[in-house]
Amino acid sequence: MSAELDVRGLRATVEGKEILKGVDLRVQQGQIHALMGPNGSGKSTLAYTLMGHPKYQVTGGDVAFDGQDLLALTADARAKLGFFLCFQYPTAIPGVTTVNFLRAALRAQGKEMPAREFLNKLSAEMAALRIDESFRSRYINDGFSGGEKKRSEILQLAMLRPRLAILDETDSGLDVDALRTVAEGVMRLAGPDMGVLVITHYPRILEHLRPDVVHVLHDGRVVTSGGADLAQRIERDGYEPILGVAAATAGAV
Repeated sequence: MSAELDVRGLRATVEGKEILKGVDLRVQQGQIHALMGPNGSGKSTLAYTLMGHPKYQVTGGDVAFDGQDLLALTADARAKLGFFLCFQYPTAIPGVTTVNFLRAALRAQGKEMPAREFLNKLSAEMAALRIDESFRSRYINDGFSGGEKKRSEILQLAMLRPRLAILDETDSGLDVDALRTVAEGVMRLAGPDMGVLVITHYPRILEHLRPDVVHVLHDGRVVTSGGADLAQRIERDGYEPILGVAAATAGAV
């Protein structure tokens, strides 16, 4: 039986301000879900809260994954459980090479492999993502362009093979070619053993990722969910018609 992320009534604050105001969300392992919404809706806050960033304080609700209480776990324990976060703004780590970082990450998750096998797999994944072999010895995100940073994040995803990948606006700052390469990389990895939650403002990346479910987050709550056609409606009409209907429905309850 596949695992499921089950978020119920999640509330969270940042520096004393409530951002998440009762999020309900379910993501099945093996499915691709998109979380959309205007600026300031709480999308990135949800990503960081799910990963256990200490700046984001949970004040209510429950989160379970594969039957385990996620909120009781530290960030590193969540990673070992199979969670992975692609950052919107990846941080540079001077002095730590890509190859050493990935070997250490695999070792920490109990996925260490013989050196030759690791290097062969790394080369294959880099080729698939059109990443130059020189990246092996470059420091993580140090001096990388925006596109290089995002490819590096997907390379980490490919090597670690998590059970649930959260992509926090991975399409931000990418040109058309880089966007396609990153999206194709995610689609190549997606399958029955990995769920994907794509956080984005714009539907363009969803043209390549083909989500099973699209959710709209507004003012700290998921206000509506639907199929891939929901993203197409947002592309055509914007958020206002959807948010207006959601507000009217809430007012009628």
